[in-house]
Amino acid sequence: MTISVCTLAHGREDHLRNLVSGLNHSRRPPCELVVAVMQDNRYDLPSTSFPVRQVLLGSKGICLAEARNTAAEHARGELLIFLDVDCIPAPGLIEDYAAASAFNEGVLMGEVGYLPQGATEHGIDYAQFERLAVTHRDRAGPPRGMVGHCGDYRCFWSLNFALPAATFRDLGGFDPRYLGYGGEDTDFGRTIAAHDVPLWWARGAKAYHQYHKHHMPPVHHLDSVVANAQIFAEKWGEPTMQHWLRAFRLMGLIEPDGNGGWIKLREPGEAHFALTRQQEHQPYASSSVVLEELEAQASRGKEASRAPAMTLA
Repeated sequence: MTISVCTLAHGREDHLRNLVSGLNHSRRPPCELVVAVMQDNRYDLPSTSFPVRQVLLGSKGICLAEARNTAAEHARGELLIFLDVDCIPAPGLIEDYAAASAFNEGVLMGEVGYLPQGATEHGIDYAQFERLAVTHRDRAGPPRGMVGHCGDYRCFWSLNFALPAATFRDLGGFDPRYLGYGGEDTDFGRTIAAHDVPLWWARGAKAYHQYHKHHMPPVHHLDSVVANAQIFAEKWGEPTMQHWLRAFRLMGLIEPDGNGGWIKLREPGEAHFALTRQQEHQPYASSSVVLEELEAQASRGKEASRAPAMTLA
């Protein structure tokens, strides 16, 4: 079986170089790495024993969905492994995916370990990565066996997954109508479910996510999240990204429009960015932690409004 690794990149040169260096440590190298380059210049990358093909897309607003589709179109492998640019593949990632796909049809999602700040300062050190990496609190743990069935399409994340190239073509790839951030992952998961393609958690096939500051919920992408949620609802007849939209509503940034959509009330301010910003001690930012705090604040506000007024003696 021939295996292509696909990624997309804009900036993030250090992250991409670490991804390539990780592939150089693979017990089973890929037949190629295909990089959809979302900028005007190609990257200067480490030498490899396998071909690295950079597909130059330029910086003219190519969306993530279209970039992933382009990488897949240029890939020659029978199995496609998609890794985000901030992922470092473990030495066994490719052979784990190869073994799982040999016995299970469908889409496979490997493990992810989140690294803290500074973990990659001295290069690729898998023993240190394994000591430092933590699992995401909102992501399922590895299955007991080689694979475990994932029954909820909303769990699909494009961070680290694999599927046969033929299946990707049959699914039609990612929907390029989702511009900016948010929605295209869940839409692809919904497409997987609509085509009755099995979705699996895979044991192993691990990638280490490199630290970078981020916001969760992605308040810095408020406009595209709201717009993409509307596209999903119109396409599938059901909502998506409701935890993010709920958080934005509790922040006072949006409100329902009465027709299943949302009205933007104001631009996010520094208080919203501070609340959602990943802190230096956090390997990842968590939407659920922020939403729990917002719900607690809302509950305290309701309790205070119901309390009897105090009178002065």
